[in-house]
Amino acid sequence: MIDRFANRTAPTRGISHVSRRRFLTGAGLAAGALMLPSMSTVASASPRRALSDGDQVPALVIGSGYGGAVAALRLTQAGIPTQIVEMGRSWDTPGSDGNIFCGMLNPDERSFWLADRTDAPVSNFIGFNINRNIDRYVGVLDSERFSGIKVYQGRGVGGGSLVNGGMAVTPKRHFFEEILPSVDSDEMYDKYFPRANTGLGVNHIDQDWFETTPWYKFARTGRKTAQRSGFSTAFVPNVYDFEYMKKEAAGDVTESALDGEVIYGNNAGKKSLDKTYLAQAAATGKLSITTLHRVTKVEPAPGAGYNVTMEQIDEQGNVIATKVVAADRVFFAAGSVGTSKLLVSMKAQGHLPNLSSQVGEGWGNNGNIMLGRANHMWHSTGSKQSTIPTLGIDNWDDPAAPIFAEIAPLPAGLETYVSLYLAITKNPERARFQFNSNTGKVDLSWTQAQNQPGIEMARAVFDKINKKEGTIYRTDLFGVYKKFGDDFTYHPLGGCLLNSATDNYGRLPEYPGLYVVDGSLVPGNVGVNPFVTITALAERNVEKIIATDLA
Repeated sequence: MIDRFANRTAPTRGISHVSRRRFLTGAGLAAGALMLPSMSTVASASPRRALSDGDQVPALVIGSGYGGAVAALRLTQAGIPTQIVEMGRSWDTPGSDGNIFCGMLNPDERSFWLADRTDAPVSNFIGFNINRNIDRYVGVLDSERFSGIKVYQGRGVGGGSLVNGGMAVTPKRHFFEEILPSVDSDEMYDKYFPRANTGLGVNHIDQDWFETTPWYKFARTGRKTAQRSGFSTAFVPNVYDFEYMKKEAAGDVTESALDGEVIYGNNAGKKSLDKTYLAQAAATGKLSITTLHRVTKVEPAPGAGYNVTMEQIDEQGNVIATKVVAADRVFFAAGSVGTSKLLVSMKAQGHLPNLSSQVGEGWGNNGNIMLGRANHMWHSTGSKQSTIPTLGIDNWDDPAAPIFAEIAPLPAGLETYVSLYLAITKNPERARFQFNSNTGKVDLSWTQAQNQPGIEMARAVFDKINKKEGTIYRTDLFGVYKKFGDDFTYHPLGGCLLNSATDNYGRLPEYPGLYVVDGSLVPGNVGVNPFVTITALAERNVEKIIATDLA
């Protein structure tokens, strides 16, 4: 069991005017009401006061993931008092074991969002289901189930940055230009991608250390078997501090990546958003974060601005209060799923009826397919495995089998002889979010059969490797005799596409003052791990919005 966390501080009341000049008039009042977080060691963002019913705020950001964190930082740097509403908790309070997060091998209630049992992507091993029962709690990882797929999402201040493997990959330029032709690629690659990489704290592994450490034997084995079949591999940067990892290996610091921590959070070493963008925003004195609040309605307010209805929940997910807050401007940053569901629901229920018919369209799973290969005894993967991936098989430019496959760890604490991969395939299949008037809920039209093109692309690569090596697929990792993990995704994208459901900068043109800044803008597949793209696109869009809409 872990220590409980609650917000007990008073609300911040902003102002309800729309011009940047008037926003700045109220900035001093908001700054004086906020306490700054300590920046003397590793900075982090945490909530300082909760919104109250009837509050008025200049800018409200729904969600604290990549797009929301960028919006919060750039708005506050522009002098605009900003409120983030986050459905999850702030992960800054240690539990009874002294750790904020739990490890992968011993998950407890901190692991999964309002669940009675864990639901890990690798769910089975040698015939046994390895998920376990847990207490219901607002844990850090959500596996949200739709009719044909489940979507993994981070829950807490920092969103998906808390639970991903940190692979910070800039997409291939030609594919970026293919999926987002309305965006100036020169600007993106000369300005916004570099800005995003700097803001995220991206760094590279020491390749000499990589070649000798036992912690990456699994990756070297994956590289060797790929290259023997004619496939190229590439090192990829990360937001995990590789210098810290080297100290972990030397026994000089607390272990995190080398202690089985990643999908349920890292207690050290990782530069998640609460330690980068959100910490910088908090340092301005103009950011406030309200946690354990779920937005349920956004609608125009009488006169100007928007009324935002939200439910406050306790740590078991029970609704304990309902609040309505007035906001001059609202930034949707609840992620591809959260933003799309909310906007589709608002249109269908008549709260934002004039939204484009394109809202809810163009969703994809970034072509995610997971698989494992059973290596021979002479191709061991090591009992020691870092949880942070550093290598990928890059076959994206092959028109017959375009994939980028992360060589993933399987840190079981013992030798498994398993090479695990998370493949991003160029699957063209797309789905839409649809409101069900009978249930009052939003579902996703994706069917598991839509993963078949991705499976065939992955199979073309790994069949060749298996044939060369005389190996087979593991069929005991994703269920009972199942070769491919094809019923989930880590990389939800789309649902509110840029220059389609929005204008070319994420504005919802039918409703001035409403903006989308997250992964729902990206059309279903970006070819690599998507968070650098989401961050860079948010940097571009928010810069434009501040310069034009708030001038």
